[in-house]
Amino acid sequence: MAMYEFLCEGCGHRDDLIRKMDDPVITNCPHCQQLLFQKQVSAPRFQLSGSGWYETDFKNTKASASPEKKETKKND
Repeated sequence: MAMYEFLCEGCGHRDDLIRKMDDPVITNCPHCQQLLFQKQVSAPRFQLSGSGWYETDFKNTKASASPEKKETKKND
């Protein structure tokens, strides 16, 4: 899912909404109910839903969990 920035040209209300690509277009402003609510061009943002690889694999790892470097000695 992606997060989109919307702006009402009538009342100036701004909102960030999480939307799927196949969700219907929103044109009604939730604040003033005018048909002037438009998606803005802004930096892309997204939100991962559910327990993804970040949540399960990387978020709670500690430095001690990383593999330690082993010193090798050369026999001369």
